Amino acid sequence: MFSLNRVYIIGYQTQPVDVRQTPSGTSVTDLNLMSVEKVQKDSGETFDGRSYHTVTCWGPMAEVAAQYLKPGGQVFVSGRLQTDSWEDQESGEKRSKTKMVAMDLILLDPKDGQIDAPSGESNLTSMLNRADIIGNVTQDPEIRTTTNGTNVLTLGVATNDRWKDKASGEQKERSEFHNVVIWGDLATEVQQNIRKGRRVYVSGRVQTRAWETQSGSKRTTTEIVADRVTLLGTKNALVEGSVSMSSERSAPRPEERSAATDSPDQAPVAVPDIQYESEVKASDLPF
Repeated sequence: MFSLNRVYIIGYQTQPVDVRQTPSGTSVTDLNLMSVEKVQKDSGETFDGRSYHTVTCWGPMAEVAAQYLKPGGQVFVSGRLQTDSWEDQESGEKRSKTKMVAMDLILLDPKDGQIDAPSGESNLTSMLNRADIIGNVTQDPEIRTTTNGTNVLTLGVATNDRWKDKASGEQKERSEFHNVVIWGDLATEVQQNIRKGRRVYVSGRVQTRAWETQSGSKRTTTEIVADRVTLLGTKNALVEGSVSMSSERSAPRPEERSAATDSPDQAPVAVPDIQYESEVKASDLPF
């Protein structure tokens, strides 16, 4: 696996689930989830922030969601971010929308219905909105400063998904480009140390915001607001003292020598390649 693109959401379904059928008979649906999480302002004050997520489910997962997930129901979903692009037929402008493609879905409500939430402020009712990506930086980061003096930086990170198509047996590959927003001291450190082409790990929350173009058209942008950025492939003095460049080992104990002699195959165990087989044909995808 060359990169990582994973998102984890615990949220509430906001409307009835409507299942569609592709021409080949595959079920597909788009969930509309709302997640509430604690968000910290620049001043350090926290508030309950709402985020809305479009989650596409395919096959049996879509059918389970349609049968059991009702409006207001709580659900856990894990998956990957995917951006679809197209050209507006009226204006000719390029449009895009980022959504989450589900890989796992867990219904969270008890069989006898939801229970009452604890009274007052409680950490027990917090939800989950988490994105983790490992990829390459697409351009040198540039830092900006807001009107109140806070540093903010937008980092472009590219990830690649590779899988084996179940229908054709062909190897497929798709690149995703993620906008990562970084604030404060972390933004300053990223700007000083990270350059185009470097591999990074980013962790944060998914945020979709609306804005208007100069022509007055409404647009949305989905970003990862990062609270952690790690520069990968770097040396670490704390680790170097524990690394040995010699392959020599101390002499084995007698019982170890006996076990080694009796073993029919002393070849090192190879790590198998991980292959992801898609259940969805490329002709079924609605883009």
